[in-house]
Formats: sequence, C-alpha cells, structure tokens
Amino acid sequence: MLPDDFITSYRLLDAPLPEALTLAFAGDALLFAAGKPAGLADLPPPQALHLIGHYRGQPVQLADWPATVELPEGISASALRTAWGMLDEALWLIAGRASQIATFHRTHAYCGVCGTPTLADRSEAARVCPACEHRVWPRVSPAVMVLIRRGSELLLARSPHFRPGVYSAVAGFVEPGESLEACAHREVQEEVGVTIANLRWFGSQSWSFPHSLMLAFVADYVGGDIVPQAGEIEDARWFTPDAMPGLPGANSIAYRLIRSALDHD
Repeated sequence: MLPDDFITSYRLLDAPLPEALTLAFAGDALLFAAGKPAGLADLPPPQALHLIGHYRGQPVQLADWPATVELPEGISASALRTAWGMLDEALWLIAGRASQIATFHRTHAYCGVCGTPTLADRSEAARVCPACEHRVWPRVSPAVMVLIRRGSELLLARSPHFRPGVYSAVAGFVEPGESLEACAHREVQEEVGVTIANLRWFGSQSWSFPHSLMLAFVADYVGGDIVPQAGEIEDARWFTPDAMPGLPGANSIAYRLIRSALDHD
C-alpha cells in the first residue's frame, strides 16, 4: 500500500516541476544516478511527464522514456523488483504507482475498439480515442492469496518461476463474476487439490508486476491430499515452523502473511 503521507493525484505535465521529486522510468526499469533516483538534469528530455501525487507535501513527477532510449553515462536502469533496498520502503511503494501508470500509458497507445492512436487525458490517469471517444483507465487485476493452516503446519507451494528454494502461499487471479471467497476456494482446489474452510481476511497490497492487487486470507485445512497443478505448481507440501523453506521477499504481502502466522502460532 502507499504510505499514509502520500496523497494521490494526477495531471499530465507540459514542463517539469522544479521542486518535484522525480521517478524516471525507461520502459519497466527505474533509472538511477550515483545510487539515487535519477533527476531530469541527468537525462535527455522525457517522452512524457506526469504528476502522480504528493509525498509529505512535495509533488512527485513520473518521467517516462521508451525502453530503447540511450542512457547517458553514469545512469543505470534497475527493474523495480530489484530496486527494493536501493530506495526506502515508502519511495519504493510510490515507485510502484509510477510504474503502473507508465505501463498503462505505454500499453494503451492505440484504441482497443478502432485502432486509432489514443491521447493522454490531461486531468486524470486515462487515455481517450479521438476517433470513437473510447476511454480507458489503468488496469487493476485482483488476485487472491490463501495461507492454509493445519494445526501448526502451513501449506506452501512454489511456482516454476520462483527463485530456487522459495515457497509461498497459494494465489491466483479473480475471474469475471467471481467473489473473492469463491476465488479462494477454487484456486486452492485447482492448485493444490485440497479443500478449506473458515476463510479469514489478512490484508491487501498493490503489487505493480505489472498491475496486481493482492488480497490475502488465512484458511483452515479441511481435507484432501496435495496434488500440485501441472504447469502451475512445481511443488507443494506442509511445513512446520521449525523447518520452513525460503520465503518471498520482505517487501511482499506473502512474506508478511506467512511471518504473521509463524509469529502468532
């Protein structure tokens, strides 16, 4: 989630705000100079500038370049995931908002109805087609995460794209017309083959990879043997608190969800 002292807003900018904090992106990568977020003075003129909010009263502007831009000497590009630790947590979370807005503008350059090049709305994060007036806003994709408990044991699974040795809670995207609760039961059954009950809310996190909203729950195991879903789950098993596998990064709600269960067992 965004820091409490960040206020969201949006405006397309014609010129840089000299007093603003700048978050510069080339494609999906955040730009750095001397280990800090790169400023506009270090870079060529951006493709677009957006005001995305105010942090502790200071405006925050997103400067956007295509991934193919030739970066000046001394400028490095880092994927947002790996930028964790290079920024403080509050700024990393704000960079997540910037990344999602940049991705939206880049991936909606043409109208999905008639194919005409779209225009950025000047006063809200939206794009509009000048031909058919179709309007689109940044996509948010809700995904449910479920940590399953059996006594003191936790059922954790790993996807083939996880880092070696890392396991996490079961998760999946909500389908059209589906409630969060129905999604939780379906995803658990599909991914690991067990049934659950007593679904309990834990918390949520905006996860900008590329536009997810993670909604986390805890549930109790009811029955069934673990059967990993082919192609989706590489391995799944029960873990005891004294023999846990590698966990997701500390910046993720998955880590906090598992850590909370272990700390309050």
